[in-house]
Amino acid sequence: MKTQTLETPLITESCDKDRRAEVKSEVKKQLWLAGPMIAGNLLQNVIQMISVMFVGHLGELSLSGASMASSFAGVTGYSLLMGSASAMDTLCGQAYGAKEYSLLGIYKQRAMLILTLLGIPLAAIWFYTNEILLICGQEADIAWEAGIYAKWMIPSLFAYGLLQCHVRFLQSQNIVFPVMLSSGLTALLHIFVCWLLVYGLGMGSKGAALGTGISNWINVAILAVYVRFSPNCKKTWVGFSKEAFHDLVEFIKLAVPSALMVCLGWWLFEFLVLLSGLLPNPQLETSVLSISLNTASFVYMIPFGLGGAISTRVSNELGAGRPETARLAVQVVLCLTITGGLIVGSILILIRDVWGYAYSNEEEVVKYVAIILPILAISNMLDSIQCVLSGVARGCGWQKIGAYVNLGAFYAVGIPSAILLGFVFNINGKGLWMGIICGIFVQAARKANERVYSSSLPTDMVAT
Repeated sequence: MKTQTLETPLITESCDKDRRAEVKSEVKKQLWLAGPMIAGNLLQNVIQMISVMFVGHLGELSLSGASMASSFAGVTGYSLLMGSASAMDTLCGQAYGAKEYSLLGIYKQRAMLILTLLGIPLAAIWFYTNEILLICGQEADIAWEAGIYAKWMIPSLFAYGLLQCHVRFLQSQNIVFPVMLSSGLTALLHIFVCWLLVYGLGMGSKGAALGTGISNWINVAILAVYVRFSPNCKKTWVGFSKEAFHDLVEFIKLAVPSALMVCLGWWLFEFLVLLSGLLPNPQLETSVLSISLNTASFVYMIPFGLGGAISTRVSNELGAGRPETARLAVQVVLCLTITGGLIVGSILILIRDVWGYAYSNEEEVVKYVAIILPILAISNMLDSIQCVLSGVARGCGWQKIGAYVNLGAFYAVGIPSAILLGFVFNINGKGLWMGIICGIFVQAARKANERVYSSSLPTDMVAT
């Protein structure tokens, strides 16, 4: 009995040390993945932000039109392409974990084919942006400006789909630094491209829209060259294959709920800008809400990077048959997300009085932005949590669960709350954001309640 009494603390201490070592190792893995992914996502997002900044200094109407077009493009194009491409998170991640390396190249080609075909009807929708916005009740001047901007953004649509395929192909293999470097180089070039087109060639807002497409194609070209010649992709990319044309329906079956899960969340935020065009003083409301949305999208890249990292970690570990390690990865990412959310929220509050000047010289716009940013900080904190839970769902192949949760929380709670606060209680743009916060809170709570990240990450849920 005495021997057992002495051994028990030693065993407990040994287990604690092992646990701490596992947690420390997992933190390192996720930061190694998430750091470059966050940087890459921020740099990809900053391309659109730079374009809007250039247009913002051309005048309030130009800013309103470009912002409306960007929101419309997000709703009808970018969100669908990104969501469909996120099916690769499950397929490529689990294939890589199971060491079925050749499948990654097949999945990439299949996704490229489907997203390119999807881009054709989306481009037609963008072409008629002006007419669609007028039907939706938007102000004629803003709709006209948005229509012109959207038409010149069409080249970026096809580039964006291919870019998402390359990024997720590399991400599933834990190859993230080339994506970050490529995005960084593209962002630097984009500043010059925008200046040349907007001011050098005198194209105005059309130049900023076209510049987005040019820069996205540059990014695609850089990553395509890397995939073709890098020894890191030697096992996973063996060239084009006819097999990519097989099982397209199976890929679509996973791509559709993947797209819905992403789109239902994305559309909610873009819907804010569309609603803002119906408020009193629509130019001011649209400009400020679009600036807020651009800012929210920018800081969202941090939890989005963590969500991508946890999707990769979970899918790799499930593919390798290690669900216990996948559970630990989820626990770690939630701690990292909460910490990051608090830091970002604090920064947003500190810069609230000066951030508006990056987009506009109008004092009215700057002061309104200062009022919105604290609300945005709360929104970002809650949205960060649901973002990483969505990453867990993608890694497990649980996109349908995520889509159902997003549908209920955002469209049964978020939008009605936004309309009630914004229009009925006349809180205007602030009310729209506060209503969305209600939806995000419900969404995060429901995902936690579904225990997406809890005790069961069984291997029988691995996508096939």
